[in-house]
Amino acid sequence: MKRIRILCVGKASKSFCRDGCDEYLKRLKGFYDVSVVELGEQPTVAKESELLSARMAGKTCVLLDVGGEPVSSEELARMLYDMHIKADEVTFVIGGASGVDESVGKCAAKRISFGRVTYPHQIARLLLCEQLYRAATIINRLPYHK
Repeated sequence: MKRIRILCVGKASKSFCRDGCDEYLKRLKGFYDVSVVELGEQPTVAKESELLSARMAGKTCVLLDVGGEPVSSEELARMLYDMHIKADEVTFVIGGASGVDESVGKCAAKRISFGRVTYPHQIARLLLCEQLYRAATIINRLPYHK
């Protein structure tokens, strides 16, 4: 089974974010071996970025970045499908509340954006989980995505 890993800084401490993520992750398990790796918040962006970069090394990674390439749900599904042809695991990376430095971007195979607005990192995680589930249903031609 193909794997999806979500690598992020901080915990989903807001109950609505945690509950929403849990629901979409549960749904995703029917399609992928999915896991979430939470790194503790650090005193500086540089330290958080160092920890992220170390975990990204040698992996196929996609960074969520407000300055990244805007993607539609269909484009995300195609990207995920194509990346899984080349690699068994795709890692999606979400920085902390203050973002990431350029070292993280250099480790990513791709940078994507869910729009030009800035989301709190917990909401970005919820959006990612929903969009990954939506991508799985698009790939498998299921009716969730209309």
